Amino acid sequence: MSLYYPEGWIIDTPQNRAAMANISTLTDACHEGQILEGRALICDSAHNLIVDLGCMKGIIPREDSAIGIREGNVRDIAIISRVNRPVCFMIVGFQKNEDGSTVAILSRRMAQEKCMEEFISALQPGDIVNARVTHLENFGAFADIGCGIISLLPIDAISISRIDHPKERFYVGMDIRVAVKSLDNDRITLTHKELLGTWEENIAMFQTGETVAGIIRSVEPYGIFVEIYTLAYDNADLVEILLGENGDLNFMNRLKQLIRDKCLHDWMEVFRTGNPAIFDAYFSFIVSGCVGLVQYWLKTGMKETPGQLAKLTEQVIRKGIGVLDTDPFAKV
Repeated sequence: MSLYYPEGWIIDTPQNRAAMANISTLTDACHEGQILEGRALICDSAHNLIVDLGCMKGIIPREDSAIGIREGNVRDIAIISRVNRPVCFMIVGFQKNEDGSTVAILSRRMAQEKCMEEFISALQPGDIVNARVTHLENFGAFADIGCGIISLLPIDAISISRIDHPKERFYVGMDIRVAVKSLDNDRITLTHKELLGTWEENIAMFQTGETVAGIIRSVEPYGIFVEIYTLAYDNADLVEILLGENGDLNFMNRLKQLIRDKCLHDWMEVFRTGNPAIFDAYFSFIVSGCVGLVQYWLKTGMKETPGQLAKLTEQVIRKGIGVLDTDPFAKV
């Protein structure tokens, strides 16, 4: 068992169970320098971990519970938090208790040092490894990449789309694949989004007409305007004449009515608690602005796509003059 995995990956494997079948197999594992796993049962008052080995108990002395404990770089909470969880270890030897029973002396620190020397120290940016999520913070996720050695997945390296918290993609205990993003001395930063593929690669997996499962991540009201702006874009020459200085007033009024009816109906679906009377007055203001925006769009050569113009409309509606401090065309 020379490969290195996040803690918990090998505890139930046939090889791990066989190595802990009896004192003879444990002795062989000790001589061979195998890394095994068992479940931590107790953290005693001296912060030693008592581990279930099946055929006997093992003890991980506090100083051997993790890299950094002995030096004072890691707090004892890292030991206490392992109770009732799998822990990796190497067997140092055996000793007799006062009652005559045999107990194995274990070292998690030795297993971690071996993992660091033979596996983690050889990693390079771009290498893909297995990981298990250990905890989540606002700024990212932490993951075990081998023998309880933790690395950070920054929040902007988790998903190809923007997320507000890692819990939108991960949960504690989740097994994932990650790539090494950067190395800084002994600190490794991970990334997950590069393994998800680009939008183009993901879209290429599907065919027109297929029905697939999906999750709604957000509702974007600016989509309401895309249809109207696309219509204007596809008929730009005619719309430019009808909305020009000598344009057709009836057409302009019909366009305003179309925008008003479409917006009022769809936005009321989004904001169900809104007051219809207020919406009616509000959209009288909005509608005139939308028509004016189309006129400006035509005059400046329609450089923006209908989708970009729709998003700008939504940003102006939501933020008013505050939109001047943002980039409404930025990707989210």
